[in-house]
Amino acid sequence: MMRWMMKLMAGLRILNIWSGIAYILLPIFTLTGITLTTSTSAFAASSEAADTAEIQYEITVRIDPVARSIEGRSVITVNTPDELTLMLGRRFGVMHARVDGTSLGPAASMGKMRVWGISGDQKMPRRIEVRWGGELSALDISLDHPQTLGRDEPASGEAGTFLPDSSGWYPYIAGKLASYRLNIELPAGQRGIVPGRLIEESESNEAYRARFEFPSPTGGIDLMAGPYTVETRTMRSASGKPIQLRTYFHPQIADLAPAYLDSVKEYIELYESWIGAYPFSEFSVVSSPTPTGFGMPTLTYLGIDVLRLPFIRSTSLGHEVLHNWWGNGVYPDYASGNWSEGLTTFMADYAYKERESPGAAREMRRGWLRDFAALSPGQDAPLSTFTSRTHGATQIVGYNKAAMIFFMLRDLLGRETFDRALQTFWREQRFRIASWADLQRAFEAASGQDLGVFFDQWLSQAGAPVVRIADAAHVKPESGRHRITVTLEQTDPPYRLRVPVAIRTGESEELHTLDLESGRRVFTLDVAARPLEVVLDPNLQLFRRLMPDEAPPILRQVMVDKAAVTVLLPENGDLREAAETLAAKLQHRAPKLVSGTDSAPAVPTLVIGLQEQVDTWLSHHRLPARPEVVRGKGSAQAWTVMRPDGVTLAVVSARDPASLVALIRPLPHYGRQSYVIFDGAKAIARGAWTTRPQVVKLH
Repeated sequence: MMRWMMKLMAGLRILNIWSGIAYILLPIFTLTGITLTTSTSAFAASSEAADTAEIQYEITVRIDPVARSIEGRSVITVNTPDELTLMLGRRFGVMHARVDGTSLGPAASMGKMRVWGISGDQKMPRRIEVRWGGELSALDISLDHPQTLGRDEPASGEAGTFLPDSSGWYPYIAGKLASYRLNIELPAGQRGIVPGRLIEESESNEAYRARFEFPSPTGGIDLMAGPYTVETRTMRSASGKPIQLRTYFHPQIADLAPAYLDSVKEYIELYESWIGAYPFSEFSVVSSPTPTGFGMPTLTYLGIDVLRLPFIRSTSLGHEVLHNWWGNGVYPDYASGNWSEGLTTFMADYAYKERESPGAAREMRRGWLRDFAALSPGQDAPLSTFTSRTHGATQIVGYNKAAMIFFMLRDLLGRETFDRALQTFWREQRFRIASWADLQRAFEAASGQDLGVFFDQWLSQAGAPVVRIADAAHVKPESGRHRITVTLEQTDPPYRLRVPVAIRTGESEELHTLDLESGRRVFTLDVAARPLEVVLDPNLQLFRRLMPDEAPPILRQVMVDKAAVTVLLPENGDLREAAETLAAKLQHRAPKLVSGTDSAPAVPTLVIGLQEQVDTWLSHHRLPARPEVVRGKGSAQAWTVMRPDGVTLAVVSARDPASLVALIRPLPHYGRQSYVIFDGAKAIARGAWTTRPQVVKLH
């Protein structure tokens, strides 16, 4: 997720002062419709790059994590005659605020921000100086991951400090990209970092000091600090440029540093060979005492417990490294949709599955399609409106659907052409704001094809086509070959689709790609052996809304469907309170409660209770008993059922109150499963019900 876009997006809502916005979610980053000057590297020729930025910050901050205090001085150099809006968080006191030696006067208040309007002036450069300070919020390590994603308070404590850009912890010019130099002073034993190049650092018995610079125009500054052990390694880029790799880890995970540094090096080498030169001079992995998952230019900020997970180095870490090309190297034009999360998901998460095996890649595509099938009609939005992940539905669209669109585009153009287009896009758009239209032009130039219809239908329309085999028939064989007719139908509005269809014979399987451009079309195919059956999209290569049999229910359906209701079987006391807390965590909202004594609701339903309560409720409503795969196993189980009327039922059953409470943190992470079995807070078994592809047997 990209962090620094939150502030600019908030500024747009409050002030409506700029037209295009960038925001990336593991994500990081907010931008405007400004044309940026491309430099050969973010930190190559830094003095020249800094000269191209209209706004330059020179910031010095002193932070005391124990006292939770901050003091700062900022000098802002402005090389534009435009009217400006200066902003700072209202929680901070202002001791001094002047522009060209004249007091800025009192600030207006807008939400959590102080705001000063600064008139335009042809005399340049202009100099704005602000001294400020105040109290930071207490660090809260009890937050879960969703809570950390939406939190924009500057927080500090001995275990760590995180000042998100969106909190307004330093004075900034709204709606303008800026370069910066930043000095940090902390008590001895603490280390601090911001995105950018570490120029120098020193430590005495009293204090730690560090100086960073970011010479290319960027959208904001996040600051992290903690009692870090720092390990450094130098690698060489493909061009021979030195790249500093660092880990800023809490002492309890310092032993993980070598493996993380090895992995970062491998990812940079991978993406340099695939896309082009790494755009920065360093990359750091920084640990957080809270369960964060953020990416910023030159670094990623991940929770201590997240970093301990054995699979993070082979999954999420690469995603965050890649964001230094897509999102922090080329900035999305948020006014026309954030393409960077989908492209990063495709070239990181999905690419790693492809390297693992074709079956693993197919299962990831199946997961994307099942997630989309969990959304109720009308719950999604066009990709052109996606800016950042705010809940499950936006991730399903902005990450998964977008990634599969890139997958289909690569199928259409071929891998070599697809990669060549991305390499050209990178060279031409580096450190510029780029839109979906810029991506389209790059792919059209590389392929020589008009891709207007492809991009328009997948970006401008919400939802997805529903495709089915309406009919299939075996015609009398001629000249030793067998002929079949296949009738395909799709819902309105019709898409221009390349539909994979497999013809299975007694000897083999032939795959055909059929061009469906209308609501219904009949195709005639010849095969060598006697055909037995026709299968629609057997390898799940087409983004579409799956038919019910193709998408058995998963837990995510009651988590993302806003129409879903909840039945809490415990009637009162601490047990009912725990059940309601679990429901709220699963659905990321206050649950819509209905009585367990009424007839089963006609909408997706979540049922939570102890084992005997659950078994009695299912029997009373004549619903299927708990499945054999979960029966009698573990301390708690969750599973889904598709009722005869097509409505999804998700059931959570616990052996005792403690077992129910133990589910509150882990269960929300298993939305893609049809069933999960827990022993305390640990999942000991999980799975998805078998899918059944669309198959028509031929007679």
